[in-house]
Amino acid sequence: MTSPVTREHAVTVRVFTQRFSSTPRGARLARRLALHQLDRWRLPYGSEVSETAGLLVAELAANAVTHGRVPGRDFELTLAYAPGLSLRIDVSDTRGERRPTAVAPGSLDEGGRGLMLVEALASRWAVLDRVPVGKTVRAELDLSRCTAVP
Repeated sequence: MTSPVTREHAVTVRVFTQRFSSTPRGARLARRLALHQLDRWRLPYGSEVSETAGLLVAELAANAVTHGRVPGRDFELTLAYAPGLSLRIDVSDTRGERRPTAVAPGSLDEGGRGLMLVEALASRWAVLDRVPVGKTVRAELDLSRCTAVP
């Protein structure tokens, strides 16, 4: 008995990686450059995927500079795009001991809603150890479920 042969199409994964200063300015720049890179990959400004990715990068970068900042250390943004399949957003910082959790804040709390936004927008998200030091917060978008992907 022979097993049926299935052919899989080759996928070129595009990757963008950049380090930014752990400042609010660095977080804003990370979002702007991410949107610019997505546009270069033919995920145009204003599209559903671009807007969602921009929000995710903004939240993860803001968390990295607010909660993961170590003086003199940068944070890193990596985008990995598999056309028509997925977009992975990784934001890494050097504070491995401060791991985020999505906990519903109290009604009078001024913060704590950012990861609820990440959970609502991303297909999945996780916190990973970063070698040699730190952590990476990863958010993935499943593009096969989006209708506006070229």
